[in-house]
Amino acid sequence: MHFDENNPLDIVLNDLFEHYRQNVADVDKITKSLLDKGVVASQNDIVNDHIAFRTLAVPYLGIQSFEKIFLKYGYKKRDYYYFEGKKLDAYWYSPPANHYPRIFVSELRVADLSQNAQAIIYGYTKNVDSDPVDELQLSNGKEVANFLQRPLWALPTSKDYQALLAESEYAAWVIYNRYYLNHYTISIHELKEGYNTLEEFNRFLADIGVKLNTSGGVIKTSDDGLLRQSSTVSALYEAKFADNKSLEIAGSYVEFAERSILPEYKDMPKDQIQPQHRRDGFETNNADKIFESTYTAQIKGS
Repeated sequence: MHFDENNPLDIVLNDLFEHYRQNVADVDKITKSLLDKGVVASQNDIVNDHIAFRTLAVPYLGIQSFEKIFLKYGYKKRDYYYFEGKKLDAYWYSPPANHYPRIFVSELRVADLSQNAQAIIYGYTKNVDSDPVDELQLSNGKEVANFLQRPLWALPTSKDYQALLAESEYAAWVIYNRYYLNHYTISIHELKEGYNTLEEFNRFLADIGVKLNTSGGVIKTSDDGLLRQSSTVSALYEAKFADNKSLEIAGSYVEFAERSILPEYKDMPKDQIQPQHRRDGFETNNADKIFESTYTAQIKGS
């Protein structure tokens, strides 16, 4: 990844990725295999299409708080998405320069949950009585990076976690993992031939033993056929809860995106194709299935 130690955005993105990489074994496994096969010369050769975060729609938090960080760094708010079944709202944000990833931020519509689930969530978040992002010096990358790793509410009990899990796996994920990076995304179309379509890349992943999310098919395709996505399933990790109980819970995962050249640029020479010549944005149906990379049914293969 491009890194300028004087740029707060670079500091934040680098820190997020390092914590994520250390905790998601598939990241290094995939990178090492790409290096071994000569597909890339270093991690820096892998283009990060987008990163994603999950939030809760509760007072002082959610998208309206979280987005302030990246809007300050030059990101632009783009399309809105609604996920009815999962009770989520989301937006994506375009980067200030092409070498930065897009950002996708979703938010659980807490008020749409059962009274019991709402009571559990508000029980943890009620002590947040002002917007924590307003207290940050956003020009200080280290401070923002530390904030994104810092708990905003108490560690949940295993009972509360399991009660949320039964109603909303998204809610359970956020109540434990908070602002932890949910996934990063490899731009498949930027890789060399033999690996630059999802069919080829998914065969490579199968060969190295990486398990893929099958919800909606292994390859999720937008209605216009120009955005195709696949993702791994989250590994389970041992999590300690406030009541001293431990459970195996979902962590984060890796996504893969193939953005096709827009029809009006299809005759351009390949060496002149830039990001703006490819399908941009996201697709509700694709993203809806990608969310399930942290869902029990996908992880356990049922």
